[in-house]
Amino acid sequence: MPSLLFCGPKMAACGIVISIWGVIMLAMLGIFFTAKSAVLIEDVPFTEEDIRKDQNPPQNIYSLYNQVGINCFIAAGVYVAVGAVSLCQVRLNKRQEYMVT
Repeated sequence: MPSLLFCGPKMAACGIVISIWGVIMLAMLGIFFTAKSAVLIEDVPFTEEDIRKDQNPPQNIYSLYNQVGINCFIAAGVYVAVGAVSLCQVRLNKRQEYMVT
């Protein structure tokens, strides 16, 4: 039976730590973008033409804020998946320690 173990215990633990940090950071950024924080205006992808074309410029910027917030939540979900894989690797490594070959 092929083993699903593909990384060592230290790399798996590092993956868990980085995943926890990434989920916290990206979830907070997603919340702040969804709340339309003025501090994050530099990270919203818009040009002057976007503002000139639109009759209601704040609504266009708000929709861009929401889109960036959704992207942050999606990235946080990817970090959750990486953390789950890393947790499985930690458990497989611990099980491998107790197996006799």
